[in-house]
Amino acid sequence: MAANGSLTERERAQVDATSRAMADETAPALRRFLALDIDVQATTPLEVVRAHLHGPTEVLRGLGVPPVARDAFDESQFPDDLYDFGPRAYTDLDPGLQEPALTWGAAKAHVHLRRRRQANPTDPS
Repeated sequence: MAANGSLTERERAQVDATSRAMADETAPALRRFLALDIDVQATTPLEVVRAHLHGPTEVLRGLGVPPVARDAFDESQFPDDLYDFGPRAYTDLDPGLQEPALTWGAAKAHVHLRRRRQANPTDPS
């Protein structure tokens, strides 16, 4: 890192390349996740995105960039997100994702409940 605390051109290129690689890896990972049966989906699409933030984080940490100040909630819930990259909500990625995310969650809950009722017809839940 440059003496004034900014990134050199080479370091900036490294960060940019890592960020592009993260984006290139995240979209296929999301497609694979969404193609899974809901009983295998142990997490959410937002967590899939968060899981791909390690690359840029490691690059910045390796360059000696100090972590950003975060509140206690973020530190406890997202301990590896030292630079506050991670989205907290779908709208942090794109405001247009709120409705599809709600639809996905409702559809997943509907299918889960239907399967549970079919497996246990006497269960009132």
